[in-house]
Amino acid sequence: MIKDRLQQTHAGEQAAAKARYRVEPLADPEAIRLLLGRQPAYAAFALAHLEPRLFPRSYWWRAVPLAAAGSAPAPDGGEALVMHARTGLGPSLVALGAPQALEAILRLHPGPFYTFATFQVEHASVARRHFSLSRRGVSLRMSVSIETFRPVDGAARRLRGRDLGDVDDLQRSEGFGFHSAAALDDGVYYGVYDAGRLVAMAGTHVVAPEVGVAIVGNVVTRPRYRRRGYGAAATSAVTADLLETCSLVLLTVEERNETALRVYQRLGYREECRLIESGARRKDAFGLASLLRRWLARRRGGAGREVVVR
Repeated sequence: MIKDRLQQTHAGEQAAAKARYRVEPLADPEAIRLLLGRQPAYAAFALAHLEPRLFPRSYWWRAVPLAAAGSAPAPDGGEALVMHARTGLGPSLVALGAPQALEAILRLHPGPFYTFATFQVEHASVARRHFSLSRRGVSLRMSVSIETFRPVDGAARRLRGRDLGDVDDLQRSEGFGFHSAAALDDGVYYGVYDAGRLVAMAGTHVVAPEVGVAIVGNVVTRPRYRRRGYGAAATSAVTADLLETCSLVLLTVEERNETALRVYQRLGYREECRLIESGARRKDAFGLASLLRRWLARRRGGAGREVVVR
């Protein structure tokens, strides 16, 4: 009996060592929506890119496990999905699904050299195998609704592209990157001024009213103006604006940032899930390894298909 179990274990290890995945591009928004709909809060940034104006600037890859002796999908599932996009403030990546299947996609299609990535917590080891991450901790994805939202008073006003100089000056105070006038006009940004100087602001990572999704972000307050409620006032104004057109309004906050977490909870945001959100620099700097792997995967797959053997 023990011998039989050892043989079964060895056979299982051999099968796992030779796991095969078909990696394929996806171009049907409705098919993608079905996959993302399993975890809408986590996948919100990707869901927003199903909006017609954003979808052409996104690229989608799916990995499906194959049976050991053929091309039919294995019955145990274990799929993964990756979106690469170039919208808003720069390249982005969202990963969803089984870590082994995600590994198959990233071996072939890791995306640009630098991107802003969203991974599930269980993706950590796969993500770090392919990328150097600028953040180490876990973040919380939080949501708010018309029913839970509790606005705060504050003299926040809408920021537009013409306010870019003020926004860049505020960003420099925190060492952040710069915005563009187009990003301010396309998103929803509000700021709080003191004596004619922009001292706090909040904005968005993406706004997609046609699919009812928006993500609040880019919340910044000058150090000497903190703990005065300015950041809360700007975030409240952005949230109120978004809830007029979007049913799914979310934000992400680092788990250890207790001050910000209390502010968002006071506004009515509630935790939905934990995730990894970070700047990500590809370890394969020149993309030569992934290029070679794609060539091998296409030879295995044939007829325009890619098959990864792990």
